[in-house]
Amino acid sequence: MTEALQTTLDEGEAMVAESVAFLHDAGRAVFFDAEHFFDGYQRNPEFSLRVLEAAAQKGATRLVLCDTNGGTLPHDIERIVREVVTYFGNDVGVAVHLHDDAGTGVANALAGVTGGAIQVQGTINGYGERTGNCNLTTIIPNLTLKMGIETIPRDRLERLTPVAHHIAELVNMALNPQAAYVGESAFAHKAGLHVSAIIKRPDAYEHVPPDAVGNGTRFVVSELAGRSTILLKAQELGLELDGPQVNDVVDTLKQMEHEGYHFEVADASLELLMRRASGWQQPWFEVESFRVITDDLDTERTPGGVATEATIKVHVGGERVVRTAEGNGPVNALDAALRAALGSRYPALDRVHLTDYKVRVLDTAKGTGAVTRVLIDSTNGDRTWTTIGVSENIIEASWQALYDSLVYGLLLGAGNGKPQRSAPQHAD
Repeated sequence: MTEALQTTLDEGEAMVAESVAFLHDAGRAVFFDAEHFFDGYQRNPEFSLRVLEAAAQKGATRLVLCDTNGGTLPHDIERIVREVVTYFGNDVGVAVHLHDDAGTGVANALAGVTGGAIQVQGTINGYGERTGNCNLTTIIPNLTLKMGIETIPRDRLERLTPVAHHIAELVNMALNPQAAYVGESAFAHKAGLHVSAIIKRPDAYEHVPPDAVGNGTRFVVSELAGRSTILLKAQELGLELDGPQVNDVVDTLKQMEHEGYHFEVADASLELLMRRASGWQQPWFEVESFRVITDDLDTERTPGGVATEATIKVHVGGERVVRTAEGNGPVNALDAALRAALGSRYPALDRVHLTDYKVRVLDTAKGTGAVTRVLIDSTNGDRTWTTIGVSENIIEASWQALYDSLVYGLLLGAGNGKPQRSAPQHAD
């Protein structure tokens, strides 16, 4: 009050009272967000309560206690909220607004509710300034499933995961795969013992049923996988593999991971590999060849001074098609050329686009001749997936990952995949 707003404590209290009175007299329900409340209360509890009293007396129906700097810890949140709730009794509802600067945003929200708060302000996926706000996709299931406190209607809880992914898509920020409850890896299992146990007793390694929040169990496969893990993965995908096919998959995995593939983080490429082992071949197009040309141009005429052009030859629908497209790099140019070649035949591709592109050099001792691993994250708005490519030629590695990404997008669009979560549904 005295430094940031450059006024007196009495004038600050009066401004709150006048603002709330004006809105209340205009027939509006007033929620008063008390900025910096937790820091202020610990330094001057008398003034902090005076400000809340001013808002409550003038008609505020909710007092929102804000941890604006995000540095308060859960035990202090619970204590202070309880003291405020006790002070006001049933005269007004108390809420909390929390940031995650100390990494305790979600814990603080649960502590606030334990202390008597009846509302939590937060954001989907924890988006917000600095380190973000408290994450509603974690808070909601924790309150509902763990603490028995009703939040959203129970029949809407299963929409949590698709909504989290949908919001991530809208804001163009990739969702953390390890996000609690809604992340791709939230219910992923790799170790053989875990995989075996979870078939017999799911709650041995899953703290809640994944479908309760719209997610699903994933069995992650690596070169260490045995036959039983491959069979479980096939069952998850709805595939029927016989003994020789399972052996082929195991042998192929070991060979490819020795070359630098890493299927733990490229589930879509793994699924395509397993489908091919079962005899499946993608029916949409066949690539004859592709070529990428990069020109160093006159910088005065071409921004950036570099132009990339890709030409691709494919067979689609019994027709040989050749298309050329430009892009801001090899991956973009190849993507544009293939989409141009396929034309409007496959509308599902219109929804598929790349969200992240990662390159890792696997053998740094070989310098520019080293093997590179490319990972591409893609989405169709409802699902996200990752594909992989490995080669000494970075363009070839990129093409492998891009090819798998588009084929997997077509597979989902054709309904031949086994989606692990439903599409997001909008609230009524």
